[in-house]
Amino acid sequence: MTFTKLGGNDALFTLKAFLSAIMAYYIALRIGLERPYWAIITSYIVAQPLAGAVSSKAIFRLFGTVVGALVAIVLVPTLGNVPELLCLALAAWLGLCTYVALLGRTPRAYTFLLAGYTAGIIALPTVDVPATIFTVASLRTQEIAIGIISATLVHSLVFPRTVSARMMARIDVILADAERWTRDSLTHQQSDVLVARDRRQLATDIHELHQLSAHLPFESSRHRLKAGMLRALETQLCLLLPLASAVEDRVQQLQVNGGLPSPVKELLEDAVLWLAGAEQGCTMSEVDILRRRARACEPDCAKFVPWKAALELSLLDRLAELIAVHAVCRELRDAMAQKGIIVSKRTQAAVQNAGKRMLHRDHGLAFRGALTTTMTVLIGCAFWIIAAWPAGAGAVVIASIICALFSNMDDPAPTAWKVWQGTCAAVVVAAVYAFAILPRVTDFAVLIAVMAPAFLTIGTMMVNRRTAAIAIGMILALPGLMGLDAVYSSSFTFFANAAIAQVVGALLAVLVLEAVRTIGAEKASLRLMRAGWRDLAGRAGLRHMPDTAKWINTMLDRIGLLTPRLIEIGGDTSTPLLEILRDTRVGISLDELQRLRRIASPKDARLLSLVLGRVRQHYARKSTAADRTDDALVRTIDLAMSKFSGNGVGEKRLATLALTSLRRNVVS
Repeated sequence: MTFTKLGGNDALFTLKAFLSAIMAYYIALRIGLERPYWAIITSYIVAQPLAGAVSSKAIFRLFGTVVGALVAIVLVPTLGNVPELLCLALAAWLGLCTYVALLGRTPRAYTFLLAGYTAGIIALPTVDVPATIFTVASLRTQEIAIGIISATLVHSLVFPRTVSARMMARIDVILADAERWTRDSLTHQQSDVLVARDRRQLATDIHELHQLSAHLPFESSRHRLKAGMLRALETQLCLLLPLASAVEDRVQQLQVNGGLPSPVKELLEDAVLWLAGAEQGCTMSEVDILRRRARACEPDCAKFVPWKAALELSLLDRLAELIAVHAVCRELRDAMAQKGIIVSKRTQAAVQNAGKRMLHRDHGLAFRGALTTTMTVLIGCAFWIIAAWPAGAGAVVIASIICALFSNMDDPAPTAWKVWQGTCAAVVVAAVYAFAILPRVTDFAVLIAVMAPAFLTIGTMMVNRRTAAIAIGMILALPGLMGLDAVYSSSFTFFANAAIAQVVGALLAVLVLEAVRTIGAEKASLRLMRAGWRDLAGRAGLRHMPDTAKWINTMLDRIGLLTPRLIEIGGDTSTPLLEILRDTRVGISLDELQRLRRIASPKDARLLSLVLGRVRQHYARKSTAADRTDDALVRTIDLAMSKFSGNGVGEKRLATLALTSLRRNVVS
């Protein structure tokens, strides 16, 4: 068995996390910081299995910490005499940061979360002594910075696992799966359930690649992948799903309407054989031959094109494009793995045109997350002020951190409950350490030895998805409750107050998240579908040149978000996935019609404008009430197909392709 299968990577991560925490704690003690346990907490929170991910998260956290400290320094002297206004300002700041972070949905968004709740960490405990705000802000920033630097050094230098190596391994698997799935789609050798599963997996894999790519700029390895090639590969992978599903749909329809012509059937068989051998290497000459054969099989577009001929034309065009995209993916993979030079012009163009990944943004859910964190701080502060509880600031701080960390989930309450359980467990463990073990510790070496069982256990729990949330609750509470300050104190009163604050704060976060943030996977899935319909309605009325690559990126990101929600709901997950793929293809057809309308004759432009107007009405209605039948739209498309004359065969061919795809996907 390999090192990985034996759990070696997880064990190594656990050891490195503990080593970085001990190093951070030692440094913080040596330079005389008053709360060195913040260095321990930070080193664990920053810890990631991949070296590049540690560096990026560390930089984002450090920058967010500095910004949060500056906000606290500004707010406390200004509003310190009116605690109610200070609490309101801190709640609004955390809400704003949460809103921006939820819209970003990248590792960089962590900066905003840190800026939000760090301001509370620093400001709330200084409400009674505002004159100390600069000192407290400086100390907290130093403690956190030490934890960040320690974690970065240990995880980057001690047996580092690079992001690039992880990504290359994932790319090999993704390409092999994509080629197998495409073959299955063309030959129907697998059931529809298995094909739908593979579609979901490809969308999830693309999303994972994008998340990992955000860490590449922070990786120090000399074998780091080139960002431009990776963005181009992501874009090409995004094209595979709508292209392959379009080819599959056309094949099925032609088989129902009399079967495939012999040349087309032979071409499909040869394309499947070519895909089977793509992993062993392929040349662009083979691709060009297959594409020329596809073009030669196309029906004549000079005159009126019957529906079956239009389907054949659409099939052959999409098949030629699908083959070319697979070839570009393979060449990009080989160039990244071997540090080679890209030869084909098509792949060079793909790298040059690869833009920034477009992500789905839901302002409504982001606002809901911001409202959750804001309400949590306000409710906590109100209870703290009314009760005049000395440890109330600690409860508000832990509640705001938990809400900020989990406000991106559809149903965060179950995860928050696990954090609360971890907090309760930390109270018990901390009591044993604070009053039975630590009073007997005589030097730092013994301290490391007695700390090891608890913190190694937490590290082990962090790499397990089922216990990761419990580990977060433990690491947020345990170091402080244990008494790992600059000077050890065995005050039971202080311990009891701090422990109650941690438990109450975590419980407050759970209750507010459950009451305000929870929307459920089913409602979240419907929001994603309706967002696509609204975009299609707007896309039909664009006044500028459309960007098809960005549209596909956004829709594939929605598929990546939809997949786990569909699995959570259960039942038939293939139907919503097929629908969102159809919507993706509709958007591509609309873009083609928009471009064609700008170069068409006035008569043809009016026909296309009529079609686009009907499409806009159709999806505007659909975004509010699910209604797939629209006979008026179908008749309008048929009219345009029969009346469109075009300026030459090429223009007629483009119109036939776009209108055929639009009609097929609207009535599916």
